[in-house]
Amino acid sequence: MPLVTTKDMFQKAYDGGYAIGAFNVNNMEIVQAITEAAADLKSPLILQVSAGARKYAKHNYLVKLVEAALLETDLPIALHLDHGADFEICKSCIDGGFTSVMIDGSSLPFEENIAVAKKVAEYAHDKGVVVEAELGTLAGIEDDVNVDAESASYTQPEQVEEFVDRTGVDSLAIAIGTSHGAFKFKPGQKPMLRFDILDEVSKRLPGFPIVLHGASSVIPKYVDIINANGGKLDDAIGIPEDMLRQAARSAVCKINIDSDLRLALTAGIREHMAAHPEHFDPRQYLTDGRAYVKELVSHKIKEVLGSEGKA
Repeated sequence: MPLVTTKDMFQKAYDGGYAIGAFNVNNMEIVQAITEAAADLKSPLILQVSAGARKYAKHNYLVKLVEAALLETDLPIALHLDHGADFEICKSCIDGGFTSVMIDGSSLPFEENIAVAKKVAEYAHDKGVVVEAELGTLAGIEDDVNVDAESASYTQPEQVEEFVDRTGVDSLAIAIGTSHGAFKFKPGQKPMLRFDILDEVSKRLPGFPIVLHGASSVIPKYVDIINANGGKLDDAIGIPEDMLRQAARSAVCKINIDSDLRLALTAGIREHMAAHPEHFDPRQYLTDGRAYVKELVSHKIKEVLGSEGKA
């Protein structure tokens, strides 16, 4: 099966009350773990690439890794650019085989955000590629995205109709209280998603797919394994998974997951190296890291996204 766009999978997700996992990929082991988990559970899948991943692994390597995953599975898979900073980056990915791109103009004034999103959408649609944009600004750090808490802002529902109408984008990421990065909330802070904003956006954009960024949950198991094997991660609280499942039952059709993957991979590697300090073959410790990533993705598909059996 060739790469697909997100258009059909989002329509099915919206109608079915579930979300598609958009998992960030950086290397072969992560691609393998995600796609094996999705294949076992017959879940549709979005593999997404950030600016940091393109710098680290290079565009062509990542595209070919995803193409290899297509040969190993019979899944509908979309290849998505996460947080495209400008038109040129989006154009490069569109021309380079991606089936979906995000243009992130969320830090720009409203009119400038509209202008750049419209430009990307027009170019992408001519090539059969779909486009995600963002209104509102999430706090946190993830690769090249770095927004302090003071600069974060919730999405204003009264802007969404005009934004979608004028840009022609295919999905919209909104800010309702999620945050980029692994360590979103310290002990004592209570994570809270603004479902009132999500509900109002859904009313104003009936049937339109909504996206949640910054949706890792910082599962304690992996943090504990890392800290038990030489790590020094602070205690932290991610987005509660019951909140994400609630969002997936509504208009949210795409939930981004990155930091949880990194924590799972690191937990497997640290646990292996602590048990086998004599090992130096990366195939040995990366096998354990990959197993934890697969375990994590399986859990997300079944317990959070609700996309099992939807491929």
